[in-house]
Amino acid sequence: MVGHLGDFGIAKLLEEDDFIRQTMTLATIGYMAPEFGSAGIVSIKCDIYSYGILLIETFTKKKPTDEIFSETMTMRNWMKRSLSKGMIDIADANLLRREDEYFIIKANCISSIMELALKCSAELPEDRNNTADVVAMLKKIKHKLLISIEQV
Repeated sequence: MVGHLGDFGIAKLLEEDDFIRQTMTLATIGYMAPEFGSAGIVSIKCDIYSYGILLIETFTKKKPTDEIFSETMTMRNWMKRSLSKGMIDIADANLLRREDEYFIIKANCISSIMELALKCSAELPEDRNNTADVVAMLKKIKHKLLISIEQV
């Protein structure tokens, strides 16, 4: 199963003054927030959850529907457990190679992005970042990356 761009933007189902709504709309398994999958509850935080999963997928080259993942070992749980081992073990090999001149800088950048992804994909909606915070954090990570590369 593959996530599609149309799966994101679930919050568009909300009316202008709504923050939460219940629906029977389907989403791609692995990308949908727990509250959406279990109760059909939609909020902006559902999109934040999906974005967190998409970040993990982008930087690890793993899909939430890969055979190694299950109900008990989700991609998010795997990432959380693996993060302590170091980025080289979990990052997409095309993004992070030990022989790369900027290896440590890139590893730190990807680690920051994975920490953001974990915050975005928190189990409880109230534990997830809001959109403005996600954008601000990504800009901060980018700025830190560029400054670090300039100093080399």
